[in-house]
Amino acid sequence: MAVKAEKKTAAETGAVKAVPRKAAAQKTPAAKSSTAKKAAPKKAAPKKPPAAKKAAKDRKILVIVESPAKAKTIEKYLGPSYTVKASMGHLIDLPKSRLAIDVDHDFTPEYITVRGRAKLLKELQGDAKKADTVLLASDNDREGEAIAWHLRNAITAKNETVSIPRISFNEITPTAIRAAVANPGIIDESKVNAQKARRVLDRLVGYNLSPLLWKKVKNGLSAGRVQSVALRLFSFLLLRP
Repeated sequence: MAVKAEKKTAAETGAVKAVPRKAAAQKTPAAKSSTAKKAAPKKAAPKKPPAAKKAAKDRKILVIVESPAKAKTIEKYLGPSYTVKASMGHLIDLPKSRLAIDVDHDFTPEYITVRGRAKLLKELQGDAKKADTVLLASDNDREGEAIAWHLRNAITAKNETVSIPRISFNEITPTAIRAAVANPGIIDESKVNAQKARRVLDRLVGYNLSPLLWKKVKNGLSAGRVQSVALRLFSFLLLRP
């Protein structure tokens, strides 16, 4: 009887022990499931750049100065959106071989592309077509204003939609250049007309009097618009009875 009691007790004990094993088996998948969830977190969506920043980055601005040395320096001060090119002075001017002033129609000058500069002008026109804005940054004087005026007309003839403001500065420093770019203006027509009047007077006086100097005084001399008028006044006072 004692043996049977022991067997019964063992059976009972085995039944009791089977319960925690089953419970443990049931808990295992749940634990694995929670671990799987933790191992695969949701990926954050990549941040897209703001539209304003992207538009500013893609914007192309052409800056035209007179000197190649200035072009290299200024390009260092501006960002990657800017391309700086040099006009090398006047690209459009009066021809050297003739008077080119229409005295019968309000002394209208007859401008042409300077000999040897047609290729450079064409390149600048092509660069302007690729740009959103063209900043004319020739020197801040009468000649520089006239260069900007001729460039604007030449570029507009090939591309009427491009914006072509005028910028000016009196020193080549990062502060001055960035301030000029941030505050563009328009071409000063008064300066352009002043330069035009100067060139017309040079032609009317010089082209008529210089040959006389070559004949009477010395070959190669030129009569200027100021000296010639001063000489005329002096001669009038000297020869007055």
